Amino acid sequence: MAALLDPRRNRLLASLPSAEWERWSPLLEEVDLPLGRVLYESGVPLAHVYFPVDAIVSLLYVMENGASAEIAVVGNEGLVGVSLFMGGETTPSRAVVQSAGRGFRLEAQAMKAEFNRAGPVLHLLLRYTQALITQMAQTAVCNRHHSLDQQLCRWLLLSLDRLPGSELRMTQELIANMLGVRREGVTEAALKLQAAGLIRYARGNIAVLDRPGLERRTCECYAVVKKEYDRLLPVTLAT
Repeated sequence: MAALLDPRRNRLLASLPSAEWERWSPLLEEVDLPLGRVLYESGVPLAHVYFPVDAIVSLLYVMENGASAEIAVVGNEGLVGVSLFMGGETTPSRAVVQSAGRGFRLEAQAMKAEFNRAGPVLHLLLRYTQALITQMAQTAVCNRHHSLDQQLCRWLLLSLDRLPGSELRMTQELIANMLGVRREGVTEAALKLQAAGLIRYARGNIAVLDRPGLERRTCECYAVVKKEYDRLLPVTLAT
C-alpha cells in the first residue's frame, strides 16, 4: 500500500496560512496521476483543480489537425486549472500528465468559494497565475528565437525543478510532442547533451548528470521563469 502523501509537499499548499490550511485539508482528495492521463480537455468546464506532488502536468495547445505544443509545465510548485478561478470556466488548452506520480485535487465549487473569500488565498493564487503567464510567454519567445538544443535544456530544467530527484521518465516521441518538433530533432539534441556529459538517456529514462552544465548551456528563458516563480511564490506562508 502506498504511503500517505503530505499535501504540503506541493508549494502552493505549503504556502497556505494556518487558518486556510485547516479549512482546506479535509477537502483535498489524494489522486494517482498516471502517465498520459488527461486532466481537462479544451473547452470542457473544469470539475476540479489539481495540485501535483511528484508528477508533472503539461499544458498543451492542440491544433485542428491534431498537432500540439506545450505552453507550460506544472508540478509541485503549483496547480492545474487556473481558468476555474479566473472566471473563464474553460480554456483552449489541454492538461496531460507527462511524468506519472501523485497529487491532490479540490472540487471546483470549493476552489471558487476559497477564491471569492478575497483573503490570502486570492493573493496567493493571483501571484501563481502571474508566474504561470510568465512561463507561457517565455516559452513562446524561446520556441521562436532559440535553438532546439537550448529549448530541450530549458524544458529539462523546468521539469526537474518540479520533481524530486534528478531523473525523468520520458520518451523522445513525447518530448517531441511537448516541444512541437520532429522526433529526429529531439534525438539529435539529446545525443549532443549526452556526448557533452550533461545527461544520460536510455530506454525513456533521462538522468541529469551535470545540472550546472545544463544551466550554462540553456538560454536565458529558464532563469527568467525560475526567478519569477521564486519571487512570487516564496516557501513561507502567504500573507
